[in-house]
Amino acid sequence: MPVKETLITGNSDGGKRPEQIASWAHLIGFLLIGAGVAGMGLLAQHGHAGGGAANGQLASHGAAIQIYLTAIFMDWALFYYCWAGVHRRGGSLWSLSGGRWTSWKSVATDIGIAVPFWFVWEGTAYGVSRLLGPSSAKTVDSLLPKSLPEVLLWIATCITAGICEEMVFRGYLQRQFHALGGGIVAAVVAQGLVFGLFHFYQGWKQVTVISVVGILYGMLAAWRGNLRVNIISHSATDLWEGWLKFLVFR
Repeated sequence: MPVKETLITGNSDGGKRPEQIASWAHLIGFLLIGAGVAGMGLLAQHGHAGGGAANGQLASHGAAIQIYLTAIFMDWALFYYCWAGVHRRGGSLWSLSGGRWTSWKSVATDIGIAVPFWFVWEGTAYGVSRLLGPSSAKTVDSLLPKSLPEVLLWIATCITAGICEEMVFRGYLQRQFHALGGGIVAAVVAQGLVFGLFHFYQGWKQVTVISVVGILYGMLAAWRGNLRVNIISHSATDLWEGWLKFLVFR
């Protein structure tokens, strides 16, 4: 039976558990991929930094472009994996995104929600980071963009992350966890934790921070019933954190 073309969240379906949008075997495959990504992140944190990286840095700045391209490729590959599983059960791209804009008014509404959500996101991330205290993990500060080609590629990386990661974690994984029967709250929390573990290369502190903001993204998706605000906010936040913030406060 083809899956519905909407992102079913919260109580929008009268409390009925949503149907899965891909097979359970496909979900297990996704979680195995996640375990592999987390394992590689753990090795990156505890292994020797390559390419002449400075002490406390995950890699040298000379590897930035290569890492941006790798991140873009991995995001789209994971997105394709999720889309293929959904498509196999009769779903489409809109099964993951919850639908597209239908008018300029809906665009304005989503932007109007994305702006205050950005402040909530920033405040939460800052608060959790301060609560956890300093970290001894290797950082990715050396990989932030400096030259114009790096900035342009960073923008592409941020847009890719906004689209692909929201489709993957809030569009696919949250829906799959919800279909397991634990309820939308459990699904939101579970996808947030997995989202954090995919960023293990940044160390335990950042895994915790990212898990918390991943839960925020999941709550937003459950409330809105689509991923449009999520994609706007995620892309803009990555762009701010990795580049614009440093231009404003330098």
